[in-house]
Amino acid sequence: MGARTLYHGVSEPQAPDLGGRLPVALAVPGGDKAAISTLGWQAVYRMLAEEPGLAVERVFPDKLGQTDGDAPKTRESNSPLSSFPVIAWSATFEEDFLNLPRMLQAAGVPPLAAERPCLPLVIAGGPPAFLNPAPVAPFIDVFWVGEADDHFIPFFRKLRALVFDGADRDAILDAIKDDPGIWVPGRSRTPVRRLHTGAPGLLPDPAFSCFVSGRATFRDTMLLEVNRGCPYGCRFCAAGYIYRPPRHADMAELQRIVELTDPPKVGLVGTALTDWPDLLPFLKWLHGKGKKFSLSSMRADGVTEELLTYLRERGIRTVTLALEGASERLRRMMSKKLKIEDFLNAVRLCARHGVNHLKLYLIAGWPGETDEDYAELAALLAEIVRIRSEEPGGRKSHFMRITIGVSSLVPKPFTPFQWAPMASEAALSARMKQLTRMAKPYKGITLQHDDPFQARLQGLLSRGGEELAPFILLAAEQGGWKKALKLWDGDPFAILDRERAKDEPFPWEVIDVGVRRDHLWKEWERAKEARTSPGCSKQGCEKCVGCGVEKG
Repeated sequence: MGARTLYHGVSEPQAPDLGGRLPVALAVPGGDKAAISTLGWQAVYRMLAEEPGLAVERVFPDKLGQTDGDAPKTRESNSPLSSFPVIAWSATFEEDFLNLPRMLQAAGVPPLAAERPCLPLVIAGGPPAFLNPAPVAPFIDVFWVGEADDHFIPFFRKLRALVFDGADRDAILDAIKDDPGIWVPGRSRTPVRRLHTGAPGLLPDPAFSCFVSGRATFRDTMLLEVNRGCPYGCRFCAAGYIYRPPRHADMAELQRIVELTDPPKVGLVGTALTDWPDLLPFLKWLHGKGKKFSLSSMRADGVTEELLTYLRERGIRTVTLALEGASERLRRMMSKKLKIEDFLNAVRLCARHGVNHLKLYLIAGWPGETDEDYAELAALLAEIVRIRSEEPGGRKSHFMRITIGVSSLVPKPFTPFQWAPMASEAALSARMKQLTRMAKPYKGITLQHDDPFQARLQGLLSRGGEELAPFILLAAEQGGWKKALKLWDGDPFAILDRERAKDEPFPWEVIDVGVRRDHLWKEWERAKEARTSPGCSKQGCEKCVGCGVEKG
């Protein structure tokens, strides 16, 4: 990828020299603190900033346009967003959709693509762009579909040539509409195949932070991607499907990144950290280099005595485990493939080794869930408390706090649950209250849950089509989602509250993530029967005929 760049603390890049280069504004929702803690856009920023023909600047649009005269300007040169011929918008979550029309309106740029007869060209990328881009399609000229692979920089070079040659907006869109990984709404042939980097099993371009700051959510930490995709095939998890095939980074490449960037702390990021065979050797290497480190969520069956001993020796105080389902039946429904004895053993090891804070993740709102499922959870919680009290590390001066984080199930596109109805706000609120009561009697256990309204909003934005564009525009103009829902003449219940028919077309199927629809349907039928399925084959994609993902 060329030179590696890392920006520490408050020091930041200066405004680039524009001589002969195409100005590109990279808009990142989330505000400084959240944005600096998000990995995807930083990888894109680095690739663009290192390309000699481009002059990339950043804008953080969250608070813009909410007061008169509050026009968006770039961080590097304080230039108005409207002066850029290319605006690249990096979205991470569906809730980011609100900032797109708001940002464009504040910049004096018509938010609807049909109302823009000339530049700027508005490009969108990030997970929502290849999970379900349909709700924001009326605002966007060009979607980048998939990961930033070998086609990414050549695409921007092509844009530069077209703009500098004086091509107008229509000519540019016609010239790029059938390029790899490009969806130009109304022009490209669909479905557009999503792009991915590397061969099955190998991640050649692990993402890493280029901005390290004390203001970030993960303070003074360079985030480093260890793996992408997940081999377990949990049916609710979009990342396990849209990032197929699963890939691991090479340890030597990660070492090279750390040595060249020299961060004070490294935060390892991945969907299946404990599946990486080099995890412990790499942690030992980091320690040898004098680097602190932290880990994201780990699978309980990957927490070994050796790993946990080493983590505690290095001062790791918090361990995060994902349980997801309240009962064995629900875990079979989601194809979690986790033995409860392995989960309890991980809890036991954490208590034994004096882990200060154990975080557990749970999802509520499964189709057909019952009070019996949560009675089983209540018994499991009592067992966790018993284990904590019996282990020496779980008592007295080494008392282990437990935080249970509960999120609402949002049935996502390109997963087997894309056919599922979503639980109502009332049902989700009742379940969260039940869980709060369940945890209340236990000392040192805190239960936190998401807002069911926000979860339903995410479900609406992730499962709807272009009919949601007026709703998003209303939210941008009227001050938020709740007010927009009252004014919108659409029907959220038709999008959220019904089971979809087997052959019903989905708005997100303008994208082809590589996983066959019939495979997902088979998994949905197995989910309703609470039957697990194998994950990705350890022999690799070439030996598997299951999901139909591209082989390389």
